[in-house]
Amino acid sequence: MSHPFDPYSVLPPVEGFTLRSDDIADGRTLDVAQRSGLFGAPGRDRSPHLAWTGHPAGTRSFAVTCYDPDAPTGSGFWHWAVHDIPATVTELPTGAGDSGGERLPAGARTLANDMGERRFLGAAPPPGHGPHRYFFVVHALDVDRLDLTPEATPAWLGFHLFAHTLGRAMLVPVFEIPA
Repeated sequence: MSHPFDPYSVLPPVEGFTLRSDDIADGRTLDVAQRSGLFGAPGRDRSPHLAWTGHPAGTRSFAVTCYDPDAPTGSGFWHWAVHDIPATVTELPTGAGDSGGERLPAGARTLANDMGERRFLGAAPPPGHGPHRYFFVVHALDVDRLDLTPEATPAWLGFHLFAHTLGRAMLVPVFEIPA
């Protein structure tokens, strides 16, 4: 069963900034494009368009993550994790998270999601489990690059984000599959 816990509420507060998207919105049901065909639901596994403004002065790079805290795992589920996005980049097109990362900016690095794929994995909660929230977050960082190995996990990225985040912007759409 879903609950209202915000996984970012337990972290130290940071400056907020604005995140918008042509594809997703707070509280809105995810479209088929952002649902998972790879995980068994009707979907296309396309990462949404994301654009951000007003990030803190001193931002030297960005990371983008998508996390479902409502997954029935005890640890949530990481759908997407990208870091080392240059500070000059303030927008990712729809599909930037496709396999291969050709639509990501030069230098950006994608970590394997919790399915083990280096790409965006769309929503596919268990039927009847209730609504799941998908935290799409842009993290403004105080370093040009994070020194992570290609084998690093999104949770390890999160540990590094804890130490380097100046600001955070998020959109939280939802999705559920009826029983």
